[in-house]
Amino acid sequence: MASAGRPLYNFLFRKNYVFLGVIFAGAFGFEMAYDTVTDRIWDNINKGRQWKDIRSKYVEAEGGDD
Repeated sequence: MASAGRPLYNFLFRKNYVFLGVIFAGAFGFEMAYDTVTDRIWDNINKGRQWKDIRSKYVEAEGGDD
């Protein structure tokens, strides 16, 4: 089992700058995924109650009189 983890250790954890790069890339990817999922959940729960859903009821067509 120890031999299976050796390539992972050599690639990711041996050099500090690679390790930090993996940590930052992972954190950035997680943040993007988490933000997308939570936005979709929020929009689904509040469908029909947000400005983007009811805007057409209150805003007239643009390009009218100036």
